[in-house]
Amino acid sequence: MGALMSVDPDPYPDWLRPPVGGYTADDLDRLPDLPPHTELINGSLVFVSPQAKFHIRMILAIHRALSAAAPEGWEAWPEMTVKLDDRNRPEPDVVVVSEESDTGHDQTYFLAEHVLLVVEVVSPESRTRDREIKPRKYAAAGIRYFWRVENVDGRPVVYAYELDPSTSSYVPTGIFHDRLKVEHPFPVEVELL
Repeated sequence: MGALMSVDPDPYPDWLRPPVGGYTADDLDRLPDLPPHTELINGSLVFVSPQAKFHIRMILAIHRALSAAAPEGWEAWPEMTVKLDDRNRPEPDVVVVSEESDTGHDQTYFLAEHVLLVVEVVSPESRTRDREIKPRKYAAAGIRYFWRVENVDGRPVVYAYELDPSTSSYVPTGIFHDRLKVEHPFPVEVELL
């Protein structure tokens, strides 16, 4: 007769069961063992799929170009969350923030008021979030510039937007194939190939 096996009655972490009303932005720093790149959207935890080479290549190219071109007082960061409000803390692929936002080495997020530009590289699983949900939330938080990078037939295309303050929504400012060259939020050029 085989030995009886002990079965854990609850093998899942407690955070898989959200509290009534959902999680808060500050909860992301307190929940143990969250998967990397966990975001908070409308009080719900969002887990991100592994990133494809295209996604990583675009993050690196755009981050490198923005870091080199950013004027004094601004800096680019890859994959840092932005606290939009108490129930929303997405993680843009690249963000440009004021150096005044620096709170030290243990900092895990930036406040929306310090963000100039967010960049989202769209993955198949993030398409709805990156095209619809996040842009609305970034605009409502007053983030002035938004870029969305798409893989179109194996080639990158960047859709650039600027916030219209009268409507609190983004308006398109350009679509870029092969090379992104803009004057706003500051002059920058990125080879997209």
